[in-house]
Amino acid sequence: MGVADAAASADGRTEAGLFTLPNAITLARICAVPAAVWLMLQDRLDLAFWVFVGAGVSDAVDGWLARVRNARSTLGAVLDPLADKALLVSVYVTLAAIHVLPSWLAILVVFRDLLIVSGVLMLAVIGAPPRIRPLLISKLNTALQIGLAALALLVEGYDLELGGLLAAMVWLVAASTLVSGAAYVVSIASRGEVGPR
Repeated sequence: MGVADAAASADGRTEAGLFTLPNAITLARICAVPAAVWLMLQDRLDLAFWVFVGAGVSDAVDGWLARVRNARSTLGAVLDPLADKALLVSVYVTLAAIHVLPSWLAILVVFRDLLIVSGVLMLAVIGAPPRIRPLLISKLNTALQIGLAALALLVEGYDLELGGLLAAMVWLVAASTLVSGAAYVVSIASRGEVGPR
């Protein structure tokens, strides 16, 4: 990183430039979205599973690099959750389109995210932008969504027989999505603390 890559932020922390290694990894994760969708549409869920796993690993790596190399940036703070949501939503919609996951679940997942974004934008427009802070139930919901997507790709990609595990995960994700969505609605309505994940 050159001298121009870093600038001091108002609170004394170093603000990294746009072209950092964590940001490059995040951009690569965004590029993995169309690759995963294409593989699923080509009935190569086995390969899509590994693309999804690789994207998950890259998410952990870019976060770790941003911390240890003090390479946090405003761009990275925006791109990272965007990459995560783009991948999850795309995988859920595609898995529903090819009848691996129920369509109603994909609709529920997408609607929850749209509801949260709409609420945050509404508060910003009326001059009361909420503090961005992920709720515990939302973190659990994200973990369950990731787990279900990976499990569905693994089971269908490799023709595995796991009994009712996939169905149980579907209902867990549905329940946590409903609860986390309701929690955000309450937070937004009271101008409390809300978060993107």
